[in-house]
Amino acid sequence: MSTVARLSTAAVAAVTLLALAPAASAHAGGRAAPGTVTRPILSAAEAARFTPAAYLEHSGPIAAPVVDPWRPGPVRTHGVRPDVVVRPGDSVQAAVNAAYRLGGDKRRYVLVRPGTYTGTVFIPAGGPPLTVYGVGDVRIEFAIDAGVTPAAWAAAVNPDGQRYAEGDPAWAMYRSCATRTQATVGLCASVVWSESVGLELAGLTIVNTLPDLAGTHQALALRTDADRTLVERVRLISRQDTLHTNAADIARIARVVVRDSYVEGDTDFVFGRAVAVFERVHFRTVSTRKPADGVVFAPSTAPANPFGFLVRHSLITTDAGYDAAPTAHLGRAWDQSAGATGYLPGVSPNGQLVIRESAIDAGYNADAPWAPAATTARPFAGNVAADRNLDDPLFNRLWEYRT
Repeated sequence: MSTVARLSTAAVAAVTLLALAPAASAHAGGRAAPGTVTRPILSAAEAARFTPAAYLEHSGPIAAPVVDPWRPGPVRTHGVRPDVVVRPGDSVQAAVNAAYRLGGDKRRYVLVRPGTYTGTVFIPAGGPPLTVYGVGDVRIEFAIDAGVTPAAWAAAVNPDGQRYAEGDPAWAMYRSCATRTQATVGLCASVVWSESVGLELAGLTIVNTLPDLAGTHQALALRTDADRTLVERVRLISRQDTLHTNAADIARIARVVVRDSYVEGDTDFVFGRAVAVFERVHFRTVSTRKPADGVVFAPSTAPANPFGFLVRHSLITTDAGYDAAPTAHLGRAWDQSAGATGYLPGVSPNGQLVIRESAIDAGYNADAPWAPAATTARPFAGNVAADRNLDDPLFNRLWEYRT
């Protein structure tokens, strides 16, 4: 049985125990709704609003969402004849380019054979929907730090000018980072980066192999910018900012589903402004670089969007480094781009997240599992009023139900 399969089985077992628990279904760690200002809990009636169907119901502008239900089934690769096959020694980027150039609206399949593939992979918008899937032990890895200059980034990811060349499908993505005028490359520091609508990733391990450096070192494994991205049976490993579920257009909805997968990190390692549903996922906070105060989630949901992240039937754990001092945090609001102004209610992003029917281990701070906001240091404030508005911008939107 694969590691991902073992993790998924453990998650299902944990959630089965929760489902068989006594009827106090709004409890979290012995706490009942409405919880406390440091650990707010949803009631059953409140939690009924937060379902995968609700999160995935709309696309289009946040200000005027369009009914466009997305109900993705499992990634189907059995019996598929791949359009492109990648073998050890080949370039995954070249395979993606080849599949992109096939064009049309038909889904194209890129099969990656067992092996380790070193280098970044950029998947641009405008091509056919792609499924990139591994069979056996497939690892895509690269070491890149967000703190390097654009010139240093370009020299690292495209050292011979062959991985990304003018005329290639991903050339514009590469150039957007290589020619940045900022001092550092920022969130371009991703091993796999997708702008492709309808992308499916399955059966892969994606690792940012940046060493355990002290301090702030964003090092993304996967960044997704587009709508209807499906990630299944994938292992994502880094330390800070492992998985960036992004929306390229800040005013539009981008939906992501992650299933039966494993995500490892230590700081804000699942973050972004997309609408994302996580099911049967193992989130693992590790202490090798940061032995205290790790943070899992950092959503940056637009204030007008009622849906950010939904976590269901999942495991949220720490490694042994947190056994003696349970200081890890489930998450915090990002307050993206509010550093200069401070948090502005109803204007700044107000990260939205519900963790429900999931198991949380003892490495997390039980009384105050939510940390102050990342950008503004806004103190966490949960709404526990009897008639509370779950989207009140004066409060955080980070909730639990049946954890």
